[in-house]
Amino acid sequence: MTLIKSISGIRGTIGGNVGDNLTPVDAVKFAAAYGTWLKQAYAHRPSLKVVMGRDARISGEMIQGLVTNTLLGLGIDVVALDLSTTPTVEVAVPLENAEGGIILTASHNPKQWNALKLLNHKGEFLSAADGEAILKIAEEASFDFAAVDSLGTVTANDAYFDIHIDEILKLPLVNEEAIKKAKFVVALDAVNSTGGIAIPMLLDRLGVECIKMYCDPTGEFPHNPEPLKEHLTDIANKVLETNADMGIVVDPDVDRLAFMAEDGEMFGEEYTLVAVADYVLSKTPGNTVSNMSSSRALRDVTEKHGGSYEASAVGEVNVVSLMKENKAVIGGEGNGGIIYPELHYGRDALVGIALFLSHLAEQKMTVSELRKTYPAYFMSKKKIALTPQIDVDAILKEMTQQYASENITTIDGVKIDFPENWVHLRKSNTEPIIRIYTEATSQEAADALADRFITEISAIAGI
Repeated sequence: MTLIKSISGIRGTIGGNVGDNLTPVDAVKFAAAYGTWLKQAYAHRPSLKVVMGRDARISGEMIQGLVTNTLLGLGIDVVALDLSTTPTVEVAVPLENAEGGIILTASHNPKQWNALKLLNHKGEFLSAADGEAILKIAEEASFDFAAVDSLGTVTANDAYFDIHIDEILKLPLVNEEAIKKAKFVVALDAVNSTGGIAIPMLLDRLGVECIKMYCDPTGEFPHNPEPLKEHLTDIANKVLETNADMGIVVDPDVDRLAFMAEDGEMFGEEYTLVAVADYVLSKTPGNTVSNMSSSRALRDVTEKHGGSYEASAVGEVNVVSLMKENKAVIGGEGNGGIIYPELHYGRDALVGIALFLSHLAEQKMTVSELRKTYPAYFMSKKKIALTPQIDVDAILKEMTQQYASENITTIDGVKIDFPENWVHLRKSNTEPIIRIYTEATSQEAADALADRFITEISAIAGI
């Protein structure tokens, strides 16, 4: 069982020992650290407010109670969205004029996991410096709770799914008329979490018939909740059985998005962002950003529309930072995360669905036909396990020196861009492994490139 503390929050498995797992004590401690940080940052304000929502996982109600009451004990008011999505909470924070937000979700992790994800007053994930400050407060347990007359209050608000959807439908690029005219039939796998509430509401507003699958928010995930091809045989079969125009798949907190074509084949998790960016750039030319482990296809599409593409270090906060710096009109991550600044700076499957359906309706193509209009790249994701005694940083430095004549980026591990393919080597922060991401023009070439680097790293490490 595991407890992982990072600058973006605390994540762990439910039950077990304090300090080793996400126990009630750990949830309270970290919530108190976040609330204390807010009180220090906004000491000049007479009252503070935090927006809180959770996905449908089984432990969510328990963790919500612990975190809510800890904030109340600090004198902080809580706007309780209860069952929600990560992007819905992100939208709600600035609309509520709140000082922060917390999403209780372990994203694509299995049901035994949960997490506190922390937001700033903009509804965006915290900076590294702010995250470090909260970790220090938690370590020192330097909390100062409120007196009885200064306790916080809870306000329930169940309107934010509608508000979130209203904000999406106001966007100029969401072509509601074209979508309704297309009369799409869509199968949805929401992995029995909150996407099963929010996405049918969005599709209904867009005039799209939704065939629901695993849409009851019980938190009992029917399969591994990460939206990868090997986990999605049920939705593929459902698309074929019902003659649906496409399938939509989201993770438990609805910030990752994958599509299934009408023939039951994956559109490609990496190509969610590529297709949405193609649509956005065709209407509003500009720059794009994704992380270094994302497909080169986004660069190709961006350059086709006359824009500039940049790659950031892995992590949503890094993508957002570079998007702001480069004034990107669209960005995200290759795991199906769409960040559309016109709405907010966070991965949002709901706005991704609305933009993708607009694109599909205007192109008047099937999903498989649309996929064929994009460059054909294939990715391989592997890893090599090392012993704790091996200096992983030294290995990455050696690889950098060996390939010094190539186009190398070292802002996040080592990425080597060859003319026809690329490899990205990243060390894990929690275990002695190096993750190896590659992309090439065939699956065989991508796998072979990954295997080649595993062999080269093994030789350097002497294993």
